[in-house]
Amino acid sequence: MAEVIQGRLGYNSENNRYGLLVDDLWEHDGFHCGECLQVLVDEEWVDTRIEMAWERNGGEWYLVGTPFMGDLEFIQAKIKR
Repeated sequence: MAEVIQGRLGYNSENNRYGLLVDDLWEHDGFHCGECLQVLVDEEWVDTRIEMAWERNGGEWYLVGTPFMGDLEFIQAKIKR
């Protein structure tokens, strides 16, 4: 059975990607396009994946099927390991 790790999204300026922070430590230092995770939307966990919209402002991260685009800092998230 996979371990579930819960934290928040944070921007990692070392690799220009969003990663998962737990207690301000990188649990996952940078998601790649297409990677799956769950995020909290209106008190409900939603399955999503992270993608890059290149046509917007030279590239903007977003979470498919959620209202989140651009600044993804502090969004509550979970991944399976």
